[in-house]
Amino acid sequence: MNTLRLRTAARTLLPLFPLGALLAGCGDTGGLVSAGSTPTASGPVHLWPDRRGASVPPADPGGAPPEYVKGIPPVRDQDVHAVDPVALVQAELRAHPDTEVGADGMPPRTAAAIQECATDQAGQAEQDPEACPVLKPYYRDLTGNGKDELIVGIEFPDKMMSVRVYTADPGGRLNRIMATTETVISVELAGRDVILKVPSGNRGYELITAWSWDERQLTMLPTREQIVRVPGSPAPGNPAPGKSQAPGAREPAPGPGRP
Repeated sequence: MNTLRLRTAARTLLPLFPLGALLAGCGDTGGLVSAGSTPTASGPVHLWPDRRGASVPPADPGGAPPEYVKGIPPVRDQDVHAVDPVALVQAELRAHPDTEVGADGMPPRTAAAIQECATDQAGQAEQDPEACPVLKPYYRDLTGNGKDELIVGIEFPDKMMSVRVYTADPGGRLNRIMATTETVISVELAGRDVILKVPSGNRGYELITAWSWDERQLTMLPTREQIVRVPGSPAPGNPAPGKSQAPGAREPAPGPGRP
């Protein structure tokens, strides 16, 4: 009986020896080490909470209201690929003649040049690309309805540009859902957003604006803005390229009155 108990106890203790060795090894082979105390996270603090703040009236949407384009035949199956962008802009000029400001605003010289643009494929092939201010169109589903929208760029003088976006409703009517004129550095498409880069008011920085579809107002709105440093721009206080001290040059020796 005693021999049976000793054998049973021995069998119970045997697995504990390798487990103890394993635990001892964990401490010797790069186990988790405390990084010290973690600073307590703190939320924003409202300064002067008893002060009665100024009231701000609701802001305007900032985008051009949706507007159906007159003078363009309806498109089938909401396919804007079939629309001639030059004929589209010419139709807008006819609907809003002599308009120089606002969403339909256009310099007279630019409007006159657009009227001379060819609207047939043969004429467009022979036309000087720089003679027509209406640029090559782009297509992207910006509203999320599974159909492409038509994105048109119009070159204005002094590097200004009008960026316009059109969609087609189930009835085939073309609806302009974005129109903005800026001194544009570049235009990009990111997902369902139209990204405009323009010079900011600060030297060495540019303003990036993302225009997105708003289902409530049925138009594209500037939803996000960010000011970023232009790549390669020197940091404030650093000498501009070409202004650094020549290699090997020495500082002037201290003279009278100099420390």
